[in-house]
Amino acid sequence: MAQFPSREIAERSYRYRTLGLGFANLGGLLMALGTPYDSDRGRAIAGAVSAIMTGRAYATSAEIAAELGPFAEFANNREAMLRVMHNHRQAARGASTGYDSLSVMPVPLDHANCPDDGLRAAAVRAWEDAVSQGEAHGYRNAQASVIAPTGTIGLVMDCDTTGIEPDFALVKFKKLAGGG
Repeated sequence: MAQFPSREIAERSYRYRTLGLGFANLGGLLMALGTPYDSDRGRAIAGAVSAIMTGRAYATSAEIAAELGPFAEFANNREAMLRVMHNHRQAARGASTGYDSLSVMPVPLDHANCPDDGLRAAAVRAWEDAVSQGEAHGYRNAQASVIAPTGTIGLVMDCDTTGIEPDFALVKFKKLAGGG
Protein backbone atom coordinates (compact mmCIF):
# COMPACT_ATOMS: atom_id res chain seq x y z
CA MET A 1 0.00 0.00 0.00
CA ALA A 2 3.05 2.28 0.15
CA GLN A 3 4.06 4.91 -2.38
CA PHE A 4 7.64 4.71 -3.70
CA PRO A 5 9.67 7.30 -5.62
CA SER A 6 10.57 4.84 -8.38
CA ARG A 7 9.57 1.48 -9.78
CA GLU A 8 13.02 0.03 -8.91
CA ILE A 9 12.65 0.99 -5.23
CA ALA A 10 9.15 -0.47 -5.15
CA GLU A 11 10.35 -3.75 -6.65
CA ARG A 12 13.29 -4.02 -4.24
CA SER A 13 11.02 -3.29 -1.31
CA TYR A 14 8.77 -6.13 -2.42
CA ARG A 15 11.63 -8.61 -3.03
CA TYR A 16 13.45 -7.83 0.23
CA ARG A 17 10.47 -6.86 2.44
CA THR A 18 12.42 -4.27 4.43
CA LEU A 19 10.94 -2.91 7.64
CA GLY A 20 11.75 0.29 9.48
CA LEU A 21 11.17 -0.27 13.18
CA GLY A 22 12.36 2.75 15.10
CA PHE A 23 12.89 3.99 18.63
CA ALA A 24 10.31 5.71 20.77
CA ASN A 25 11.08 7.17 24.20
CA LEU A 26 14.62 5.88 24.69
CA GLY A 27 15.61 9.32 25.95
CA GLY A 28 12.60 9.22 28.29
CA LEU A 29 13.72 5.86 29.66
CA LEU A 30 17.20 7.19 30.41
CA MET A 31 15.71 10.27 32.11
CA ALA A 32 13.38 8.10 34.23
CA LEU A 33 16.36 5.95 35.27
CA GLY A 34 18.39 9.04 36.15
CA THR A 35 21.04 7.87 33.70
CA PRO A 36 23.10 10.49 31.86
CA TYR A 37 22.49 10.25 28.16
CA ASP A 38 26.19 10.46 27.25
CA SER A 39 27.53 7.91 29.71
CA ASP A 40 28.84 4.36 29.50
CA ARG A 41 25.76 3.19 31.40
CA GLY A 42 23.39 5.09 29.09
CA ARG A 43 25.05 3.68 26.00
CA ALA A 44 24.95 0.16 27.46
CA ILE A 45 21.21 0.45 28.21
CA ALA A 46 20.56 1.83 24.71
CA GLY A 47 22.64 -0.98 23.21
CA ALA A 48 20.68 -3.62 25.12
CA VAL A 49 17.34 -2.10 24.07
CA SER A 50 18.57 -1.99 20.46
CA ALA A 51 19.70 -5.61 20.61
CA ILE A 52 16.38 -6.75 22.06
CA MET A 53 14.29 -4.79 19.56
CA THR A 54 16.26 -5.92 16.52
CA GLY A 55 16.79 -9.51 17.67
CA ARG A 56 13.09 -9.95 18.45
CA ALA A 57 12.16 -8.40 15.11
CA TYR A 58 14.33 -10.92 13.25
CA ALA A 59 13.12 -13.83 15.40
CA THR A 60 9.53 -12.86 14.59
CA SER A 61 10.45 -12.45 10.94
CA ALA A 62 11.81 -16.02 10.96
CA GLU A 63 8.62 -17.30 12.62
CA ILE A 64 6.56 -15.65 9.88
CA ALA A 65 8.92 -17.13 7.26
CA ALA A 66 8.14 -20.57 8.70
CA GLU A 67 4.50 -19.99 7.72
CA LEU A 68 4.73 -17.79 4.61
CA GLY A 69 8.26 -18.38 3.36
CA PRO A 70 11.28 -16.07 3.46
CA PHE A 71 11.64 -12.89 1.43
CA ALA A 72 12.02 -13.55 -2.29
CA GLU A 73 15.78 -12.90 -2.42
CA PHE A 74 16.65 -14.86 0.74
CA ALA A 75 17.95 -17.96 -1.08
CA ASN A 76 20.39 -15.79 -3.07
CA ASN A 77 21.55 -14.08 0.13
CA ARG A 78 21.24 -16.89 2.69
CA GLU A 79 24.94 -17.38 3.47
CA ALA A 80 25.69 -13.65 3.77
CA MET A 81 22.58 -12.91 5.81
CA LEU A 82 23.19 -15.75 8.26
CA ARG A 83 26.79 -14.56 8.64
CA VAL A 84 25.48 -11.09 9.54
CA MET A 85 23.03 -12.62 12.03
CA HIS A 86 25.82 -14.68 13.64
CA ASN A 87 27.91 -11.52 13.98
CA HIS A 88 24.99 -9.69 15.61
CA ARG A 89 24.62 -12.59 18.05
CA GLN A 90 28.32 -12.31 18.94
CA ALA A 91 27.89 -8.58 19.56
CA ALA A 92 24.84 -9.19 21.78
CA ARG A 93 26.91 -11.66 23.79
CA GLY A 94 29.44 -8.88 24.35
CA ALA A 95 32.18 -10.76 22.51
CA SER A 96 35.33 -9.02 21.34
CA THR A 97 36.30 -11.95 19.06
CA GLY A 98 34.60 -14.64 17.00
CA TYR A 99 33.25 -12.42 14.23
CA ASP A 100 33.17 -13.70 10.67
CA SER A 101 34.52 -11.80 7.63
CA LEU A 102 34.52 -8.28 9.07
CA SER A 103 37.08 -5.63 8.24
CA VAL A 104 35.75 -3.30 10.95
CA MET A 105 34.90 -4.85 14.31
CA PRO A 106 31.54 -3.91 15.82
CA VAL A 107 31.06 -2.34 19.22
CA PRO A 108 29.70 -5.25 21.27
CA LEU A 109 27.04 -4.88 23.94
CA ASP A 110 28.73 -3.52 27.06
CA HIS A 111 27.61 -6.10 29.62
CA ALA A 112 29.79 -4.57 32.35
CA ASN A 113 27.99 -1.20 32.21
CA CYS A 114 24.45 -2.48 31.60
CA PRO A 115 22.87 -2.29 35.07
CA ASP A 116 20.19 -4.93 34.64
CA ASP A 117 20.85 -8.68 34.43
CA GLY A 118 17.45 -9.25 32.83
CA LEU A 119 18.11 -6.69 30.12
CA ARG A 120 21.44 -8.29 29.23
CA ALA A 121 19.94 -11.79 29.25
CA ALA A 122 17.00 -10.69 27.09
CA ALA A 123 19.38 -9.19 24.52
CA VAL A 124 21.37 -12.42 24.24
CA ARG A 125 18.22 -14.56 24.16
CA ALA A 126 16.68 -12.40 21.42
CA TRP A 127 19.68 -13.01 19.16
CA GLU A 128 19.95 -16.70 20.03
CA ASP A 129 16.32 -17.05 18.92
CA ALA A 130 16.82 -14.88 15.81
CA VAL A 131 19.74 -17.01 14.64
CA SER A 132 18.25 -20.43 15.40
CA GLN A 133 14.88 -19.55 13.85
CA GLY A 134 16.55 -17.93 10.82
CA GLU A 135 18.76 -20.94 10.20
CA ALA A 136 15.68 -23.15 10.26
CA HIS A 137 13.25 -21.00 8.27
CA GLY A 138 15.00 -18.00 6.75
CA TYR A 139 13.65 -14.51 7.34
CA ARG A 140 10.56 -12.84 5.98
CA ASN A 141 12.34 -9.46 6.05
CA ALA A 142 15.84 -8.58 4.91
CA GLN A 143 15.99 -5.52 7.16
CA ALA A 144 14.11 -5.04 10.38
CA SER A 145 15.22 -1.87 12.13
CA VAL A 146 16.72 1.54 11.68
CA ILE A 147 17.80 4.23 14.10
CA ALA A 148 15.02 6.62 13.27
CA PRO A 149 12.88 8.97 15.30
CA THR A 150 9.22 8.10 15.65
CA GLY A 151 8.07 11.72 15.33
CA THR A 152 4.36 12.34 15.52
CA ILE A 153 3.47 8.78 16.49
CA GLY A 154 5.73 9.18 19.53
CA LEU A 155 3.70 12.20 20.59
CA VAL A 156 0.44 10.29 20.07
CA MET A 157 1.92 7.48 22.20
CA ASP A 158 2.58 10.10 24.90
CA CYS A 159 6.33 9.56 24.74
CA ASP A 160 8.61 12.07 26.42
CA THR A 161 11.11 11.72 23.58
CA THR A 162 10.45 10.73 19.99
CA GLY A 163 13.51 8.66 19.24
CA ILE A 164 17.01 7.98 20.52
CA GLU A 165 17.81 11.60 21.24
CA PRO A 166 17.46 13.22 24.67
CA ASP A 167 14.53 15.47 25.44
CA PHE A 168 14.87 18.83 23.71
CA ALA A 169 12.53 20.79 25.99
CA LEU A 170 10.46 20.36 29.11
CA VAL A 171 7.42 21.86 27.36
CA LYS A 172 6.65 21.16 23.71
CA PHE A 173 3.97 22.26 21.29
CA LYS A 174 3.24 20.57 18.00
CA LYS A 175 0.52 21.26 15.46
CA LEU A 176 -0.76 18.06 13.92
CA ALA A 177 -1.90 17.83 10.32
CA GLY A 178 -5.63 18.29 10.25
CA GLY A 179 -5.57 20.24 13.51
CA GLY A 180 -4.81 19.37 17.08
